[in-house]
Amino acid sequence: MISHDMSDLIVRGARAPDGSPSDVAVVGGRVVEPGSATGTSYDAAGLTVLPGLIDLQVNGVAGIDLTLEPERLWEAAAALPAYGVTAFLPTVITSAPDARDRALATFVDGPPAGWAGALPLGLHFEGPMLAPARKGAHPERWLRPPSTELVADWSRATGVTMVTIAPELPGALEVISALVARDVIVAIGHTEATAAEVTAAAGRGARAVTHLGNAMPALAAREPGAFGAALADPRLVAGVIADGHHLDPVTLSVLWRVLGRERLVAVTDCTAALGMPDGPARLGDQRVVVRDGTVRLADGTLAGSAASLPQCLRVLREATGCSLEEAVATCTTTAARLVGDHERGRLTPGARGDLTLVDDDLHVVATVVGGRLVHGGQA
Repeated sequence: MISHDMSDLIVRGARAPDGSPSDVAVVGGRVVEPGSATGTSYDAAGLTVLPGLIDLQVNGVAGIDLTLEPERLWEAAAALPAYGVTAFLPTVITSAPDARDRALATFVDGPPAGWAGALPLGLHFEGPMLAPARKGAHPERWLRPPSTELVADWSRATGVTMVTIAPELPGALEVISALVARDVIVAIGHTEATAAEVTAAAGRGARAVTHLGNAMPALAAREPGAFGAALADPRLVAGVIADGHHLDPVTLSVLWRVLGRERLVAVTDCTAALGMPDGPARLGDQRVVVRDGTVRLADGTLAGSAASLPQCLRVLREATGCSLEEAVATCTTTAARLVGDHERGRLTPGARGDLTLVDDDLHVVATVVGGRLVHGGQA
């Protein structure tokens, strides 16, 4: 990865997602009007400039598992710009408490000197308060019942941005209230909740759903469950793994028609397998197998993905017929709004200078974080 220590950059000759000409200027790490900036130019002729992509569910990348090896957070973050990601939520799955403690300590300590890469926006703890029957690839031995004691030190201020919980578990509503009061985004997932239980969780402040359609019962005529409630409740934003394996294209099309760009967040749920060849890999303390684009436990259970965000955007567009502008919004403006980050997800003056440059097939050519070219070279 190429890293240039700069915070001023002018991208010239690019197209916006809607196809219109677009020059983007970054001064001091912030987007400014192109005519008001001078400095280093990047020739982006033939490329499309996007707001920097944001992935809210990253378990690992490039052979690094963030549950097993949380100390390698900044190494993983440095690898993500190759896939167009400029900001993300490092995701720690159900595991020994020590893994969460180590992950938080590494995040709080910050990056090493000279580091450049995608910026972690705090941690996503996916578990351990999940329904055993819907644990998916989460190790059952580390599941725990909800308790305010377990989350006593979890807050946005201490580095926890999102927590996934099954709201039907005893004590879950009290935990949701406690987390929301500390500015943590609560996501509903790995759950057997009824629609009424999801509504109760949303009433306590839950605002997201983790990988909608996976690790939850299917929508039924008289049992809408978490799936149906997520579609119906305008308060909820749903993470969707559009990797071509977790959801049938027809299902993905339905989700798009109901949720649209305002309530659908494209996530990868990527694991250490992203960027690695087929073969054995790890997800936390479990062994998984990467084969033909999927990541599975030995029993065949899907265990995250090996997909990049641009790959998911290609799948989303093919399945739904949505425009590039609409697809990109799901992992830029919508993702930024969910985490309450008003500086990212757009390319208007005052926004952070985070850009992703792609070709016509959505292959990443260059990635810019805060005005610094952290992946790619001159076009």
